Amino acid sequence: MMMLALTGSIGMGKSTVARMFEQAGIPVFDADSEVRRLQSEDPELIAAIGQRFPETVTAGKLDREALAAHVLGRPQALAALEAIVHPAVHAARTRFVLDNREAPALLFDIPLLFETAGEEAFDKLIVVSAPADVQRARVLARPGMTAARLDAVLGRQMPDAEKRGRADFVIDTGGDLSTTEGQVAEVLACLGLAQAG
Repeated sequence: MMMLALTGSIGMGKSTVARMFEQAGIPVFDADSEVRRLQSEDPELIAAIGQRFPETVTAGKLDREALAAHVLGRPQALAALEAIVHPAVHAARTRFVLDNREAPALLFDIPLLFETAGEEAFDKLIVVSAPADVQRARVLARPGMTAARLDAVLGRQMPDAEKRGRADFVIDTGGDLSTTEGQVAEVLACLGLAQAG
């Protein structure tokens, strides 16, 4: 089984590209979606977050906006949160691999792959990239996003050029969808996975 990592900075189009791989028959593990699911459904995880960040949990429900505001720009608070969340995500990832052990390849959508030194676990690294002005316009169009918040997020992420330099494949999402689909098809063909779907 081939283990593929998909990464890229905020607003680069990772989710769109991940869907294209999924449509081609490659099972996808979305780390961010798994975190959201755990933070809304896992009572043990919610309780652990509430113990460390009491103001973010009320009646067993996590306020993700309050949590994000609490850790943004606070490296120690963020590290404490990650220490709580990462083991649960790792367990979910292990279940995903076992559930899909017959697949020829698995794709892991991991936004902070390089920042967390996670690339060694994968056979091939795919970076999704777009021009900076396209990225900024996409992210600032999101509800609740501000320029200051975007700058704080980008401050935590490795520069796009460095990510591209570490990639086995770069998929440019700055153009139209059909161009991106063509690039995904090329990557699949290079990996011998064109018939996965």
